[in-house]
Amino acid sequence: MKRTVNIWNGIDKTAIVLFLLLIIMGWINIYAAVFNEEHAGLLDFSQRYGKQFIWIVASLVLAVFIVIIDNRFYFFFSWFIYGTCMLLLVLVVIFGKEINGAKSWFEFGSISLQPSELAKFGTALALASYLNTRRQDLTRLSAIIPASAIIIFPAFLTLLQPDMGSAIVYFSLFLVLFREGMSPYIFVSGLLMVVLFFLTLLTNNLYLTIALIIIAVILIWFATRKWKLTLFGTSIFLLITGIIYLLDQYVFKSIGNELVIFISLILSGAVYGFYVYNKRAVSVLIIYLFLVGSIMYVNSVDYAFNSFLKPHQKERIDILLGFKTDFHGTGYNVNQSIISIGSGGFTGKGFLQGTQTKFKFVPKQSSDFIFCTVGEEWGFLGSGIVIGIYLFLLLRLISLAERQRSDFARIYGYCVVSILFSHIFLNIGMAIGLVPVIGIPLPFLSYGGSSLWGFTILLFIFLRLDASRTEYLI
Repeated sequence: MKRTVNIWNGIDKTAIVLFLLLIIMGWINIYAAVFNEEHAGLLDFSQRYGKQFIWIVASLVLAVFIVIIDNRFYFFFSWFIYGTCMLLLVLVVIFGKEINGAKSWFEFGSISLQPSELAKFGTALALASYLNTRRQDLTRLSAIIPASAIIIFPAFLTLLQPDMGSAIVYFSLFLVLFREGMSPYIFVSGLLMVVLFFLTLLTNNLYLTIALIIIAVILIWFATRKWKLTLFGTSIFLLITGIIYLLDQYVFKSIGNELVIFISLILSGAVYGFYVYNKRAVSVLIIYLFLVGSIMYVNSVDYAFNSFLKPHQKERIDILLGFKTDFHGTGYNVNQSIISIGSGGFTGKGFLQGTQTKFKFVPKQSSDFIFCTVGEEWGFLGSGIVIGIYLFLLLRLISLAERQRSDFARIYGYCVVSILFSHIFLNIGMAIGLVPVIGIPLPFLSYGGSSLWGFTILLFIFLRLDASRTEYLI
């Protein structure tokens, strides 16, 4: 068994340099976001930038500690770490301090801890351990269901707080399942669910249902290349629809057009199923089941939207979709954020010269909206550099993941990439008005000890595993 004599020689220096660049840039921009002339010192610990310096030093110590630990520790204790994180998520709902309507924090004097940030690396470890130890075949539901449960359980516990932003991040781990062999049908179905969610809010359900049926008919023709068969199936559906529609108009008078179409689809599918059974037309069956599932999903979105989302969350989505314009209420943050970033121009207004920043027009500008400060004071050029560093880091981590000999290390590496990517995309998208405001930090830049420590642990566990890639975990 090959052992690494000096672990520091094997650790990836490029990823560490990028990490250091980001936390230094974050510290500088936090200083700019909350600058106070009466407390101008960078190490004034009564201010956020002073506190962030403490978090940065602590995170560097934490990074060294993570690297010193034997790499097999993360493999053998992955489930214990996951279980501990899940316990913390349960306890925070019961005993956590409520801030802005959410019980997401433990408070110990002047220090606050957010378990959902730490639970992300725990979930990544558990998922990597499950997929590695059992050599799971992700083309089978018997493997997909437990893997999905590992992801969904912490997301569900986080929703109970409620913390919609962090809960969404966990679902990015399904990208890892796709990378490890999950059927593209399942992955694409998940993406289409997101698309259909917004289309349902944008259009009339009846029109969307009809569009889905037309798309299904076209797909069946492409799959079978038999226009007579496709026409025959369509005719059966139209005939049954006509009969049920007339019955509803003159007899029942209470079914409704959408339910008429759905009942007709089920009945015509039963007739059409005779062909599917005899010809073993699996592709036709998949398209049909997908169509039925899509229509059921479309008609359940309104209920879910009105029942599970809080009023301010619904209002944010309405503003994003253009149904509402509220520059002084729910849409204030996003509007001021866009103004801040746009006002920076190409090169920015200069360090500590941002007027939007200086006069505190954007709430949470040192945390969730830290990218506003980057855009205003450093402009398009500075924003591009920050995004470029993130992109370089993600590509570097993908490269490191691909060179792993251990399945555990490779899977964990892709978990790190997925979590970081979702945070970066959602946070920057939120700042420029592309996604609803869901309140998640920008990795290594946003103010906060929990998020910085969580991202540091997440990253450096992988760098530790990569440094020992020539060793056997077991």
